[in-house]
Amino acid sequence: MRRIFFAVQMMLAVVVHAQTKKPLDHTVYDGWQSIGERKISNDGRWIIYTIDVQEGDGTLVIRSSDLQYREVIPRGYNVSITDDSRYAVFHIKPLYTDIRQARIKKKKTDDSPKDSLAIIELGKGVIVKEARVQSYKIPGKNMQWVAWQFEKPLPDSTKKKDTVNLPVNKADSSKTKEGTSLVIYNFRDGVVRKVDNVSEYLWSKAGNILVAGITPAKHDSIHKPVVCVFRTGENRLDSIMKGGNDFKHYAIDEEGYQVAFVAERDSSAKAVQHFYKLWYWQNGYDSAVMIADKNKVGMPVGWNVSEHAAVHFSKSGKRLFLGTAPVQPPKDTSLVDIDLVKLDIWNYKDDYLQTMQLKNLDKELKKSYPAMIALDTKQFVQLGDKEVPDVLWGREGDAGFFIGQTDAGKRISLQWEGRTLKDLFVIDPLTGSRKLIKEDLAGYVTVSPDGKYALWYDAKARQYFTWRDGKIKNISSGAKTKWYDEEYDMPSDPSSYGIMSWTRSDLAVLVYDRYDIWQLDPDAVVVPVNITGGDGRKNKIVYRYIPTDPEEKYISPAQDMLLRLFSENNKYAGLATCKLLSTSRPVTVLNGAFFINSRLAKAKGSNTYIYTKESYVNAPDIYVNEDWKKEARVSAINPQQADYNWGTAELFHWKAYNGKTATGIVYKPEGFDPKKKYPAICYFYERLSDGLYQYIPPAPTPSRLNISFFVSRGYLVFVPDIEYTTGHPGKSAYNYIVSGARALVKKGWVDSTRMGLQGQSWGGYQAAYVITQTRLFKAAWAGAPVSNMTSAYGGIRWATGLNRQFQYERTQSRIGATLWEKPQLYIENSPLFHLPKVNTPLVIMHNDNDGAVPWYQGIELFTGLRRLEKPVWLLNYNGEEHNLMERKNRKDIQIREQQFFDWLLKGQRPAPWLSDGVPAVMKGKTWGFDE
Repeated sequence: MRRIFFAVQMMLAVVVHAQTKKPLDHTVYDGWQSIGERKISNDGRWIIYTIDVQEGDGTLVIRSSDLQYREVIPRGYNVSITDDSRYAVFHIKPLYTDIRQARIKKKKTDDSPKDSLAIIELGKGVIVKEARVQSYKIPGKNMQWVAWQFEKPLPDSTKKKDTVNLPVNKADSSKTKEGTSLVIYNFRDGVVRKVDNVSEYLWSKAGNILVAGITPAKHDSIHKPVVCVFRTGENRLDSIMKGGNDFKHYAIDEEGYQVAFVAERDSSAKAVQHFYKLWYWQNGYDSAVMIADKNKVGMPVGWNVSEHAAVHFSKSGKRLFLGTAPVQPPKDTSLVDIDLVKLDIWNYKDDYLQTMQLKNLDKELKKSYPAMIALDTKQFVQLGDKEVPDVLWGREGDAGFFIGQTDAGKRISLQWEGRTLKDLFVIDPLTGSRKLIKEDLAGYVTVSPDGKYALWYDAKARQYFTWRDGKIKNISSGAKTKWYDEEYDMPSDPSSYGIMSWTRSDLAVLVYDRYDIWQLDPDAVVVPVNITGGDGRKNKIVYRYIPTDPEEKYISPAQDMLLRLFSENNKYAGLATCKLLSTSRPVTVLNGAFFINSRLAKAKGSNTYIYTKESYVNAPDIYVNEDWKKEARVSAINPQQADYNWGTAELFHWKAYNGKTATGIVYKPEGFDPKKKYPAICYFYERLSDGLYQYIPPAPTPSRLNISFFVSRGYLVFVPDIEYTTGHPGKSAYNYIVSGARALVKKGWVDSTRMGLQGQSWGGYQAAYVITQTRLFKAAWAGAPVSNMTSAYGGIRWATGLNRQFQYERTQSRIGATLWEKPQLYIENSPLFHLPKVNTPLVIMHNDNDGAVPWYQGIELFTGLRRLEKPVWLLNYNGEEHNLMERKNRKDIQIREQQFFDWLLKGQRPAPWLSDGVPAVMKGKTWGFDE
């Protein structure tokens, strides 16, 4: 009897808890958690991750992999674990409230709260903590050292202000960054070395040297800028260059014996031109020597070393790469600004539209072209130029040939194609000479890791090709599969599924089809081999490789490959292992009704893995698994979710109007009752059903539907996949959205008189179109919609300067023809021409800084409906982009969206902004809520 009584009590408690759950509201967003960084030590014993919140203070958590130890550091982030698995280094943010107050008070950047730095001995506690640290760096391999740089010190308010005019350093202060103190610290013995006035610093990968640029204070007339090398083995700091105006782009070779950088030393502060030179130092030199300037043999006439290009060594350290560029003419200081005519001249022969040229002006002014110096002979070779600007190299810069690619002379068609064709050249790194090997490539090219092959995918031929020693071979035609995106439904050539990796010594290349992984012989001698055995295609399971070694360059024959698997049928995800040389199929080690992303990490010295798992119901927590024998949950974020109504997600299938079986997701409220009729909102873009098991946190979105919020508040949300027919994108959307909505009504779950639509961008267009074709929906919300394809066709995407023609002829808008070839299709698919048929109240969000869809599209839609006396509202968030970027605006739109749908789908009282509006004279005084 006592057991029965206890069981009854427990059941009652569960029922009471279910009845007391709350619906989500707009106050929950800020504290909703997510996993940010995640690291595992090399020995697999320590797991460190951050718990981020949407707004406020996050935490850094240190766990032992056996889950017996836990330490929480408020506001910790940007963590590194040393290679000996003993120490963790990380930043600590200031309190969010302090940062916010500084912004409110408009404090200067230097006076605002700054990060601290902490070093922890894992399992023991903090050994170092420093305030006001701007950065830290650890060598790639020798992690017994760390260096950190302080922020500028706060002014001492107790000292009297200096009224004496101090002499200014004669170096060009406009080109230099004033330095601050740098600390070099040894973990093992605690030795500290401090260097003042450091402006930039860099460790060698091996950790044997650190290069630092030292820039004295602007009023220090005694000391001059210096470049120093700190030798960790000798604990010694030596200068390798003294004097100059600007030092930048430090580079160190793989072994830490060579240094290169760009410097400008000769110009005065008033010079209108600055000529940079390339400097070089190696172990044994007393000081750096200049090895390239504008007079270097081989340098194109009128060119010089670029101040904007990075410098780097090849893997062997025998080659040094730099950037060069034409010398820009000096600005004519005699011209008077008020007399200058300011205009843009558009010429039909220009490679790019003026809008693109102006958008990319700063980038073009800083553009550089790759060059190389053979360090044994100091021979300079110009590799790229204006005709062939892009150069690829294999073997980490040590290959016997490079590949140049260019679209010179083919750029005008970008306007309507959305891409350009490329010509490929093989380049001799010893002379810079080049030879054409492929013309008009629609695709992409790479160079194999060992530098033996050039490999490209040709989107027109839909095959992979290699080049070696003057011979081109089709290496993929022997496989009976499709390398291109089989679901691609735009009027252009589909892209490939991609290259996975190469095997050692460039013996084979591994590529994907829709489901499986194939091994291709780059010489086209051995027939293609499906290394996943065809199981993927047979079972509609997608296999994709997850690299677990950040430094991996190729796949070893006996290597255990970790694969992510995804079922197209039921949307299950999992992990599998596979070997290249094995005849067995992939072995599944994890699989189920959840989602796993590719941010998986493996301990370098053990088979311990960490990863996140999630579903619509369960937040993405971190799990640890050793040898794939036992899984343990490490984190437990968002415990507050248990206090709120949530819901479920499930696949839904129906027959679309075109006769095809359609798929979508139905999100049902918690405690769903199939006998009850729910208000419903349809949300869509293109295909979204693969996200069935993805967690959707309540959050103020950039403009998408806040699905979990509405589901929690009693709405059923329907997300249909849409397949498109070229020339009829609007009708395609109608076929799937309306047929799916009516299929739901037939199930008896949905009240057909309380259905709404919501879409953003392409989804916004579809929402606007659908309401011109049906009276089914009682409310619609369209974010950044195209309403008139005839005017949008010639418009500009202001974020890039691109013309919009390509979208209609070749990509997402899917018309497949020009406006003058098939004007009837542009009219058919434009909501504007069908507005008299609209009976659904519509809210449009379209912002005046939209860089993708010109906001006059929203105005055309609004004014057309207003002229027809249809209920319509337009929200313009001033200065905002295509998707809302500012969090305050994202929060605002969530409230308005709820008020709109609650009014029309739940019968609640409309907010004042809906019923009365907000006149301009009240802007900033009232926001039209129930205030």
